[in-house]
This record gives sequence, structure tokens and C-alpha cells, in this order.
Amino acid sequence: MPPTPDATAPGAAVPDREVPDRGRGDACPGALRLHQADDGALARIRLPGGLLTDRQALALAEAAEALGDGELETTSRGNVQLRGLAPQCATDLAERLRAVGLLPSDTHERVRNIVASPLAGLDAVPGADVQAWVRELDARLCASDWAAGLSGKFLFALDDGRGDVAALDADVTLIAGSGAPGSGAAGSGEAAAGTAGAGAAAAGRPAVLRLGRSSHGHPVEAGQEVTAVLDAARSFLTSLRAGGRKAWHLREVPDLLPAGSVPLPDFAGAAPAVGAHPGGLSVGLRFGRASAAQWRALVAAATAAAGELRLTPWRGAVVPGASVDLLPGLAEAGFRTGPGSPWERATACTGLPGCAKSLADVRSDAARALDSDPRSASGDAVRSADAGGIRSADADAVRDALPVHWSGCERRCGHPAGRWVDVLATGHGYRVTVNGPAAAPMAAEVTNEQMAEAVAEARRTTK
Repeated sequence: MPPTPDATAPGAAVPDREVPDRGRGDACPGALRLHQADDGALARIRLPGGLLTDRQALALAEAAEALGDGELETTSRGNVQLRGLAPQCATDLAERLRAVGLLPSDTHERVRNIVASPLAGLDAVPGADVQAWVRELDARLCASDWAAGLSGKFLFALDDGRGDVAALDADVTLIAGSGAPGSGAAGSGEAAAGTAGAGAAAAGRPAVLRLGRSSHGHPVEAGQEVTAVLDAARSFLTSLRAGGRKAWHLREVPDLLPAGSVPLPDFAGAAPAVGAHPGGLSVGLRFGRASAAQWRALVAAATAAAGELRLTPWRGAVVPGASVDLLPGLAEAGFRTGPGSPWERATACTGLPGCAKSLADVRSDAARALDSDPRSASGDAVRSADAGGIRSADADAVRDALPVHWSGCERRCGHPAGRWVDVLATGHGYRVTVNGPAAAPMAAEVTNEQMAEAVAEARRTTK
């Protein structure tokens, strides 16, 4: 994994006196600045809103085969990483990306960090056209000289009102139609799950801008949403420079954030359920990785539908306009297509052999633990009931459980936001705890043989 992850505790507020040392720029890799990992060079291609045309997606598969290890890796921001690259391939990679519109700005390519509600406009939840916001924000970011000064870790989130990406701890979050708790605002459990009633209740109200982890937001005038997002980011940079301070995120300097007037609920942050949706299909990738052959199957499904993919911040993909008839083929290719699998909301860092700092081959260990659960086979298979959108009580229980993340070292690269089950390699096993706000005081040191049971118990009892 790339170096210098955030040093702050997951989910914790960071008083100014505890701000990590940001005396240098962040070392996030990009499409032009590659990171040298143990398994070769790594490139991270920013995909604002996770949006890809089928032609762009195919170009990524071709690059992975020709220049890298033949696999593609999605990230917790809906971006794509190519690994195992030769250092001298940077020019070739850049040319391939420019040819399909994936590198619109050499100077701003690392700051194009934008996540958006992946089901926006595809299901029964009415809301803003966040895809239009994504495209406008991306274009204006790339056209603004000052924006190149943002950290490669600075994150924008554009939420259509259901409260999914609003839960991702972005630096600047724009929430369509949000309002005060109790008034039908997005962010309640019902709205986050994507019910039409909650979305309808939220529709028609002005958007709200949330800065950092503030519990209050700022109302935004209609038509000025993207301008408000950019103004907030620019004000942050201006304030830092005026005070001679260094920071990568708004949450690191909360005293710089103006107080909002609109109280916000706790956002649930539910990922799209895998399977069929009214406007397309949602599939999951194991640890966000796909071979070039698997990726081509995903591209073929997109080509058969609307010619578009939306990668999600939960390491999945949405295929707009795809029919349920395509699910069996995607399942055969190795994607998760049915609910109820322990693999839902399960993530892991790169681990050995790709990362020298890791104490274990965490992905292999995690895969064994997840596959040992008897629900794994049924959750990954396509059944007629699943394809029709019918979910069992067991599927609901798995989906409602805490996310779980395996880490090979204390940096915990790629961990989820909020509360999560933390499975940390110790060099002689794993330590299982619950991390994030209101963390449980439980902790257990387990062997590989004990891990599956310990993780399942932590997810069940602390959700």
C-alpha cells in the first residue's frame, strides 16, 4: 500500500495540539507519480464519482495486462490502482490514460478525489443529479490553479440525500435535500437503506454543506452547490497559509471551520446491496481486486447496458441499466452477486508480499477466514430469489453487521470510516478489536484457526 496513511485514530476528533506533523507534502501515489511497492510500482488513477465509460474501463484492463501484474484494484474512494508496474512504464501509462480522457490535468490529477452516491438516479430514491455535480466539480477543480495545492488525501463527497457517502469522513460533503433530524432527512437508517419514502421526504429542501466531521451544516443556495464546495476548500487552504499551518484534512484543524446552522443526523453509510436494483446491477469484488479477465466481463456487462460503470467507495461496482439476466455471468466471472455473504463489508490492506511493512499475508488469511463461514457459498452464488431482489433474514443480519478490516501493520491502510472490527496482524497471530467512535473494550489475540469465529462474534455482538 502507499505510504503515509493518516496518523489519526479512526473516527476520533483531533484537537489542534495533536495534529500529525504535516511539514511535508503527502506521498499519495497518482497516475504520474508512482509509488514503489515490494511487488513493483503502483499507480492510482483518480475516477471522480467512480465514473467510467466502458471504453475507459477496457483501457484500464489493457494497461494492467500490458504494463502491470494483470490485476486491477479498486480503492475506498472508488479509484483504481494498477500494481506490479515497471518504473519505466510511466510515460506509456500516461499516454494510455490521456487517450481515453482519464488524465485531464497533469497538475491536478492527485486532487480529483470525489466520491458520489453510486445509485443516484437509478433506484426509487428521488434526489439531486449528483453525477452532474461530479462532472462540474471535477472540471472546475482542474481549471483552478489554487486547487493544485490540496493534499492528495483531501476528499469531496457528493451525496444525493440518502446518506451513504455522507458517512465517509470527507473533508467537504455536499448533501442534497438534507435537513434536521426527525424531519425525514437523509441519513436516518431508513433513508440510508434507500427507501423511497425517506428520499421523497428529503426531496425539495436545499442542499447542505458539511465541513469535516461537523455535526452541523451550512445551507446552500440552489444552483450554487459546486461553487460552495470549491469555496470551502479554497478557504481551508487560505486559512492554513495565513496562519502558517500544515494540514491535509479539515478535521485536523477544527478551529478553522465555521459553525454551521443546520443540525445533521448520524449518517448510516450503507453500501448498495449486491444484486439487482430497479436501474441496474450492483456487484462486489473480493477485497476490491479483479483480474483483467474478470474486469473484461464487467466491461462487457456495461457495454450490453448503458455503456457506463460506477465504482463504489465500498470496493464494488454498479452497472447502470443492466438487466438481471446478466447476473449469472457476472457470478461465474467471480463477482459477488447475492446477499448474505460474510464477504460483505469485509476489506483488507495489501499485506505480504506487496507491502514490506506488513507482518502477514493478510488477504490470504482473511480469505480463509471468510470462506470458512458456511454462508460464504450461498452469499456468492446467484439464486433466483436473490436475482429478484428477495433477501433473507440471514442476509439482513450479515448486511447489518459491522464492517471488518484486516491490517498487516499499525498503519491500517484502507480501513473503513466509523466503527469497524479491526483485525490486526501481530507477527504471531491477529488481535481482534472494535475500533472507531464508542469503541468496545473487547480485545482478543487469536490464531488463524480461531480468527473466523472471533471475527464473526465481534461483528454480531457490536453492531
